[in-house]
Amino acid sequence: MFSRLRSDIQCILDRDPAARSHWEVITLYPGFHAVVLHRAAHWCWTHGLKWCGRFVSQFSRWVTGIEIHPGARLGERVFFDHAMGVVVGETAEIGDGCTIYQGVTLGGTSLYKGVKRHPTLGRDVVVSAGAKVLGGFVVGDGAKIGSNAVVIKPVPAGATAVGIPARIILSKAGASPDVTSNDRRKFNAYGITLEDDPLSQAMRGLIDSAAGQEHQIALLWQAIEKLAAQPGKTDDCVPCDAAREESFEAERFVQLVGK
Repeated sequence: MFSRLRSDIQCILDRDPAARSHWEVITLYPGFHAVVLHRAAHWCWTHGLKWCGRFVSQFSRWVTGIEIHPGARLGERVFFDHAMGVVVGETAEIGDGCTIYQGVTLGGTSLYKGVKRHPTLGRDVVVSAGAKVLGGFVVGDGAKIGSNAVVIKPVPAGATAVGIPARIILSKAGASPDVTSNDRRKFNAYGITLEDDPLSQAMRGLIDSAAGQEHQIALLWQAIEKLAAQPGKTDDCVPCDAAREESFEAERFVQLVGK
């Protein structure tokens, strides 16, 4: 038990630069208090003491502002950062090393009892502020949920989900977009990663395609102009308005949609 508490405290020190000491985490971090109280509530729940489990859960909600149903399962090193207004449903499962920010809901879309209604988070998942993950599906290991996203379908491991409803950005070559060069995953506060907007990625692809096509057209007209300039040829085959120079401002459009 004490080794688990030490790992819970250490994970907060590792992920929150504002945390200065073990004593500060133990006394002043509601995310830590919520995890400790949930373990007591979950023990009561799984040992037939349903009312006691709900009472401890309700007390934790009053004290911390984090509502975790006593039936939910939490792994090790789970960090509720700030986390006011977090709601975790009865059949939710949160894997080891997950980070959950304020305003997050791990909710269910079914009214049937005894079924899996709430999501399962794999290891090292980051759920950013205001996100809603709704349904009994799996969010894969190392996945990231963007702020205010509404996720209603499974998220593959290492992928990023953003938007309403959430759009899935698959990992690159089986790795999360923020994997370092030595293949060690680094922690990203609030799940922020590079290239995490699929619409911007699509727009950049269209811009690159348009710029490439204009470049090819300019080269073709320049080649035609050279052929027309040979002896015995006329300039009538080269229209006066032919685009011999590129004018498409690709860089400006890329800046507008975001790099």
